Amino acid sequence: MPTTTPGGQAGPGRRAGASGRDGPDAGASPSRSLRAALEAGPVVLDGGLSNQLEAQGCDLSDALWSARLLLDAPEQIEAAHAAYVRAGAQVLITAGYQATTEGFARRGIGPAATGELLVRSVELARRAAAGAPDRQTWVAASVGPYGAMLADGSEYRGRYGLTVAELARFHRPRMAAYARAEPDVLALETVPDTDEARALLEVAGEFGLPVWLSYSVAGGRTRAGQSLAEAFALAAGNDQVVAVGVNCCDPDEMEAAVRTAAETTGKPVVAYPNSGERWDAAARGWAGEPTFAAGRAVAWTRAGARLVGGCCRVGPAEIAALVEALAERHPPSGPAPGR
Repeated sequence: MPTTTPGGQAGPGRRAGASGRDGPDAGASPSRSLRAALEAGPVVLDGGLSNQLEAQGCDLSDALWSARLLLDAPEQIEAAHAAYVRAGAQVLITAGYQATTEGFARRGIGPAATGELLVRSVELARRAAAGAPDRQTWVAASVGPYGAMLADGSEYRGRYGLTVAELARFHRPRMAAYARAEPDVLALETVPDTDEARALLEVAGEFGLPVWLSYSVAGGRTRAGQSLAEAFALAAGNDQVVAVGVNCCDPDEMEAAVRTAAETTGKPVVAYPNSGERWDAAARGWAGEPTFAAGRAVAWTRAGARLVGGCCRVGPAEIAALVEALAERHPPSGPAPGR
């Protein structure tokens, strides 16, 4: 997700009276856990949060990007989530991708207030999800990479020069705040390299929340150049990880990456690419034609994808088409995809 441009996140909340907690120690619940839902068939994510916010007239030129609206216009974030709920999304990713202690400190906001803003991000998604009482929805709390805080494109390179311990120290306050809010899952997303993935999984283990781990990739490798098999293997055997995969990449990367994730880990795969357009930093605009098409997701589910949606420049219309395409291929009463 480009830090100075529209990008994508979202996330639905739990229905009133239902607990979707999905961790290793989660007990019985009147609602189905996300883990169980993924076993049954494809679950649809939302699309890009920032592009929907821009469509609503929001200015995201600030270095905090969409996270600024947690402070200045939370009602816009809730409205953007609601647009994806109306489109049929079952999982909403919160506006926390670029919400960090360091980032908000530049605005004079202290750690405690930043934690409350992260809790607010989960609450906003839950309120939006209440607009779909006819179906179960889940909130995914976004944990973006260290590079997103730098707002210089580092999330597409990785290799920040920090140790795993230093990266863990950076990510810990945000996950601690989310632990208080009790989202259904943490979205460890747009991860550029394996060092950061190790740090994220280490800290997530301290709080016991279920997670998905999602890399940003290019040319069949992580953004830092590691093999995808090596990257995905970090999640193999980790019961806290409910899904592993890729996001914020070209749709053309998706099918091969999904197959590798499934073969390497045996876990459900998460897949939410960009529109296929390319961000031109010099011109400060998008170039090229979109290649995201709802019908392509059918091939991703055949390869192992179970949690499917969109990232940058994928809007509610595309998510609605994705819901329809997957419903035709995987009717609710049918078996799990690829089983």
